[in-house]
Amino acid sequence: MIDMRLDHLSYACGPDGCRATVERLSALLGAEFVDGGVHPRFGTVNHILPLENDRYIEVVDVLDHPASDKAPFGQAVRARKELGGGWLGWVVEVTDMEAMEKRLGRQAVPGNRHRPDGVNLAWRQIGVKGLMADPQLPFFIHWDDLGEHPSIGGKDVKLTGLEIAGDPTRVTDWIGHPADHLLDDLDVGWIGPSGQPGLVAAVFQTPNGIVRV
Repeated sequence: MIDMRLDHLSYACGPDGCRATVERLSALLGAEFVDGGVHPRFGTVNHILPLENDRYIEVVDVLDHPASDKAPFGQAVRARKELGGGWLGWVVEVTDMEAMEKRLGRQAVPGNRHRPDGVNLAWRQIGVKGLMADPQLPFFIHWDDLGEHPSIGGKDVKLTGLEIAGDPTRVTDWIGHPADHLLDDLDVGWIGPSGQPGLVAAVFQTPNGIVRV
């Protein structure tokens, strides 16, 4: 069984732009997001909120750039933004990307992000096309350097629950790992999708109290 854990949640900016989305979420959660920089390979940018328990939220926006039309992640962000923005999905960190490549029968793609402080974060990811086809499914990431993980410095805001429109059996089949075990420190509600499957809401313990986003 591949060792894995919930790494972060991805939230797409709405049509009103990234600044408005980030300001709204910052006010709700009682914490400030930081500028995460540009994903040059994907044609996207993000803002980061580190959380407790080595997790984080990223708010992502798509750039008017050829990479965003070619890269699956850029395509996914653009599609979610055109639907009004909101939760794009959940992302699972794996320690053995080669095993996940073998499991899914495809190659991971390299990703990187240039932070405003000059640090270049690098990783490999796989499974975004699965997310695009069935948004209840996570995609997978393997960090090159955990010493610069975006969760560093996370305090005062803790992810406590998820609501996912979907089927835990379907997710288990996808990840090769019991979905409920992967999320066993969270209060997870699986609801039958009346429309689009996917991540419906996340619940946080914050300086403003319990907040559902």
